[in-house]
Amino acid sequence: MQHAPMITDRSALQKHRARADLEAGMFLHDAAIEDIQDRLTLVNKAFTSPAIVTGFPEIWRSCVPNARIVADDEVLNLEQGAHDLVIHAMALHWANDPVGQIIQCRRALQPDGLFMSVAYGGQTLHELRTALAQAESDVTGGLSPRVVPMAEIRDMGALLQRAGLALPVADSEPLTVTYETPWNLMRDLRAMGEANALAGRLRQPTRRQVLIRAAEIYVEEFMTEGRIPATFELIYLLGWAPDASQPQPLRPGSAATRLADVLGAKETKLSGE
Repeated sequence: MQHAPMITDRSALQKHRARADLEAGMFLHDAAIEDIQDRLTLVNKAFTSPAIVTGFPEIWRSCVPNARIVADDEVLNLEQGAHDLVIHAMALHWANDPVGQIIQCRRALQPDGLFMSVAYGGQTLHELRTALAQAESDVTGGLSPRVVPMAEIRDMGALLQRAGLALPVADSEPLTVTYETPWNLMRDLRAMGEANALAGRLRQPTRRQVLIRAAEIYVEEFMTEGRIPATFELIYLLGWAPDASQPQPLRPGSAATRLADVLGAKETKLSGE
């Protein structure tokens, strides 16, 4: 059996989350909760047995009334076929096996149950990543893992199909937060519980010269109107547990209407027909 590569040090991640500031550091979670709730209002279905997978149960408990809260462990504590809604909340970017996480959620769904996810996407912190990489190259001549690799939206959408979910939808919401200095951003990341928890990270503190140079580069490259921007891309995924009641694709050759008729276009036969 092939195991997923260990990207995340789960022990370090849990320590960072335990030190998170649940008062001041959860503003992106709050935005995600509001967006998830808005999306649920557009679904013409009442959910009676929801579950939420999250590393921040205190924050996400308010998202859906009476939801069962489940930790985002490698093996999810979800019973097969027990839920009509499963939300994977702001944790998929730290998963060592994101496909496996979605498959576990899909198995926990009843037929025609809804899976939703929100997690950070590939554009997240691209400014900080650029500054840190250039600074480390300038100071040490090398590079080390500092920011968790986050998937692009097209890759995230493909995960839904690989997990066997029907009617998949993926979209992204880029948010820009501005800060007075890069140091303020780094403090915020610690308050969010999103500090470096990569398994391949350096185990000694980052050299002060690297951080100072990274701050200089960040300001030089990205500062506008006296503040530096930080991009956070939230990627939303939605898919349904397969059910016979869902719309089915037509069999090839079974279409009753010609494309030319739908478009109101004149049909031109190819020579030789």
